[in-house]
Amino acid sequence: MNEQGMRRAKLGSTDLEVSDICLGCMGFGDASRGQHSWTVDEDASRAIVRSALDAGINFFDTAIAYQSGTSEQFLGRALRDFARRDEVVVATKFPPRTDKEIAEGIDGRAHVGRMLDASLRNLGMDHVDLYIYHMWDYRTPIREIMQGLADAVAQGKARHVGISNCFAWQLAQANALADAEGFPRFVSVQGHYNLLFREEEREMVPLCRQEGIALTPYSPLAGGRLSKRPGEESKRLREDAYARLKYDGAAALDRPVIERVSQLADERGVSMAQVALVWLLAKGAVPVTGATKTRHVQDAARAAALRLLPDEIAYLEEPYLPHALVGVMAQNVPDAEGGERAWSTGDQQI
Repeated sequence: MNEQGMRRAKLGSTDLEVSDICLGCMGFGDASRGQHSWTVDEDASRAIVRSALDAGINFFDTAIAYQSGTSEQFLGRALRDFARRDEVVVATKFPPRTDKEIAEGIDGRAHVGRMLDASLRNLGMDHVDLYIYHMWDYRTPIREIMQGLADAVAQGKARHVGISNCFAWQLAQANALADAEGFPRFVSVQGHYNLLFREEEREMVPLCRQEGIALTPYSPLAGGRLSKRPGEESKRLREDAYARLKYDGAAALDRPVIERVSQLADERGVSMAQVALVWLLAKGAVPVTGATKTRHVQDAARAAALRLLPDEIAYLEEPYLPHALVGVMAQNVPDAEGGERAWSTGDQQI
């Protein structure tokens, strides 16, 4: 544990030593090259990365889909200037095949290799520590994806592989195939999990606990909703259309939970963000926490030194009611007739 309280532990069953908090880099990148107007430029990104390193954070997550690869580029250049490669754990993600690739006959195995090579060029690195399948591709056989990931590990371009935005049955199916064929298993799951959306607790969380698979949830602050009191505004709350898609429809269900986060934060003399993050830490997760200001990093880092009592956890959880699937998990599924309704990737944010 460093002087700020940031601990290090193995990521699931791997040899990767990661900090309690992972810095999510979706907020980095050239806003003119993506869907989000609220992302920050390279100078701001560099300051955030440096602040994270100073706070003891060594785990960084990005994706080639984030602002057309400029998030990867900003992160890679900052890490080269501020840290040794062996001091940090870097994860990036690849999207499903595009319509163009499918039309050209590029299979899943080749797609994985092409995406990884492009990400490594963006990052300026010869390998990533964790290469993540960004979302299930219903138009590509999982065997082809697993073959591509096996190539990546065999070539030394990825140390481990993870998955994001999938159902528990899909993860179980993929890892059963890996065991049967000698492919690398998925060692981590980056799913939608926070105090406002706990549907992962039905099947995914128990599966991961049984199998020793790491939970690295995204959106731990629910697009800012778990860090702001009712009526408080921010640029992201105003402009993040995807977060509004995920959360606005359940605002009435979520209000009692947000109120309890606010009340407990006041009682403990800490921020709402710290309460939301320490709840995930209590669940054994490594939250992927985005930041667009250095103070966001410092606030997240303070959460690592906190602990919740069992009655405080119960107090936060008690008002929760079941939620419908939202966002990419609701959109990226076959339709009722069995046709594919895949999420458009292109240059879009996933």
